[in-house]
Amino acid sequence: MGNHFVTAPNASAPHTGPAAAPAASAASAPDPAAELTAELAREQAHVDRVYTELTKAGERAALIEVEGMSRGRTDRVGVAREEEITGLFERDALVFNAGRRRQSLEHQYEGLVFGRLDLADADVRYIGRLGVRDDDYEPLVIDWRAPAAAPFYRATPVSPEGVVRRRVLRCRDATVLGIEDDLMVPEAPEGMVVVGDGALMAALTRTRGAQMRDIVATIQRHQDEAIRASSRGITEITGGPGTGKTVVALHRAAYLLYADRRRYEAGGILVVGPSAAYTAYIERVLPSLGEDSVTLRSLGDVVGGITANRLDPVAAAAIKGSLRIRRVLSRAARDLPPTAPPALRAMVGGVPIRIDAPQLQRIRAEILRHHQHNQGRDAALTALAEAAWRQVHDGERDEFLDRFREHRDIEAFVKAWWPSLDPREVLLWLADESRLATYAHGVLNGEQQSVLSASLQTALTTGTWSVADVALIDDLSARLGIAAPEPEEERGFYEIEELDNVGQYGVSEVEVRGTSAQTAPTFEVTPQDARDRLLQGVIGERGEYAHVLVDEAQDLSPMQWRMLGRRGRTASWTVVGDAAQASWDDAAEAAAARDEAFGAKARQRFHMDTNYRNAREIFDTAAELIRTVMPDADIPNAVRETGVYPVRRTVASDALKAAVDTATRDLLAEVDGSVAVIAPDAHRAELAGVAGLDDRVVLIDPMSTKGLEYDATVIVDPDAITAESAGGARVTYVALTRAAHRMTVLEVG
Repeated sequence: MGNHFVTAPNASAPHTGPAAAPAASAASAPDPAAELTAELAREQAHVDRVYTELTKAGERAALIEVEGMSRGRTDRVGVAREEEITGLFERDALVFNAGRRRQSLEHQYEGLVFGRLDLADADVRYIGRLGVRDDDYEPLVIDWRAPAAAPFYRATPVSPEGVVRRRVLRCRDATVLGIEDDLMVPEAPEGMVVVGDGALMAALTRTRGAQMRDIVATIQRHQDEAIRASSRGITEITGGPGTGKTVVALHRAAYLLYADRRRYEAGGILVVGPSAAYTAYIERVLPSLGEDSVTLRSLGDVVGGITANRLDPVAAAAIKGSLRIRRVLSRAARDLPPTAPPALRAMVGGVPIRIDAPQLQRIRAEILRHHQHNQGRDAALTALAEAAWRQVHDGERDEFLDRFREHRDIEAFVKAWWPSLDPREVLLWLADESRLATYAHGVLNGEQQSVLSASLQTALTTGTWSVADVALIDDLSARLGIAAPEPEEERGFYEIEELDNVGQYGVSEVEVRGTSAQTAPTFEVTPQDARDRLLQGVIGERGEYAHVLVDEAQDLSPMQWRMLGRRGRTASWTVVGDAAQASWDDAAEAAAARDEAFGAKARQRFHMDTNYRNAREIFDTAAELIRTVMPDADIPNAVRETGVYPVRRTVASDALKAAVDTATRDLLAEVDGSVAVIAPDAHRAELAGVAGLDDRVVLIDPMSTKGLEYDATVIVDPDAITAESAGGARVTYVALTRAAHRMTVLEVG
């Protein structure tokens, strides 16, 4: 037989499909190392050719940019001719599209080519993140989302779909480091070399770096079905830890943009993850797959103008996340600002006008029945004018109403009584225990009111919002409407001063932006006061998207589901989650809010049941824990075995720091990649120095590990993790499933 099997370094016996081909005789068998070297050289030659064409494409894009800049130029002064206006339009279009193409080419440079298909008809297709053609327009690489690339993911030995050999190329930049083959037929054709142990297991044993490696080359058939499923309605992807749910969902986002670019590029795709650490970890996945038309947000920065990373204590988070808080917010949104005048007193046209608090309250209630607060000021002014006219009833009505509206005292009163309200400012009213008692009457008991008030006082003390606060701000923004900026008062010439030294005015930092002679510089002042930091920036219009992707969906509170629902009223959705990893305790209330966000859209569900991340020895430890609290937990099948079991030690509290240092150093010597020390709040300050042991070490809280993975982990005091987390043992389960290869558990006793 002419086919050969070559075991690549770090690979075990070759995977040959349902049946292995007979081995060649010892006398005629070629040298495996020489064959592997020859195969690598053959693939490197093709990759070199691809990158040559990529360089030429970049040069062409640069030339088009230069040509575009030359359009629309004229030596004439005055009104432009029609042909010059056309030239300007052509210039902008050429420069924009050329720049976008160049940026796309730059993003694809690393690992552009990752696969090869050898077909039964002797055709060869290389698969990559971007389609590349040669000068004769022959394809050198097929875009992974194109229909012609589908067999790369779907072919199996049971259903080969015309594929004989599927090869995965492992590259760093433009260098081919290794290859792994899957044979899809019982016997390879004459002369075909089959290398290694199969692509999937090779990918699983690689180290985890600071950013997620896109495993597009190892997506299996059931994952591909989820990626390419109908774009309409709701697509739910479920499965236990390590089953590739996140990667499937991200590739689905890229595929949707490819398959229906007009719809999704115009409407946009919103990807929401659980934490800032998570978004930093995956932020390069979609651009590396050829897409940058995606908005990536953590739950703490879904609302434009706010970034929140701080987590509330369990009791405060439970109150803020539950739908009952909406009654409290509704009452606050309808209340008067603390500085509002209690009554209107003015002389209009020589006639005294007096409108007392009860009448003002009736006017306010009537306006709010038909208007959001921030859109109701004009209606409020009209209602006040009508109430004043009913008191006067003398002279010309229209003349009086005009005089009333233009009266300076009336203008000042309305500005104070009906100001434009920032939803963040209204939320801070809840820090006042007396105000909160009024808003929360019949909704929260005294202890809950104290917890909520204290949490907002923490915001005022630290100058930072919590992640749970963001959904409350969004709810208030929907009730109040967008706050219109107050019109600037005209200033006389005598009021203008030269600000040669702004330090004398208490300004700590001033940044001048813009150097154009036609554009006046703007000054940005860094606020020193904590309250000012909370109110920095502007809450703008809420965007809606064509598709919303939610990862770790089991963690969303009902209020967070409502926040996302406002951004996806007409959207299709991809939702990824696992109930066994939930940190939100009331699953029924969250499910009701989620269903309301989805509406009546059709649903389709895909389940992932194979754990590719954890070695079986590690996952068995985690599975044992979760079964004690959730007997019906979705337990995936871990497919790898290393023979190395997790290390469990009990240490005294005063020896914890030394034990963590020792465990971390031991793991650094055993793995090539990242090591995470996962510790509860109670110990993180004490362990702060552990991250300095090596640049591969990270100290992180259990909640921030959601969606992340590491080569090895040190789990510090799992009982404390369970005790301090809203999800209890479910959060500890998350921590225990982050390691791919090694895990040490340190119990404090």
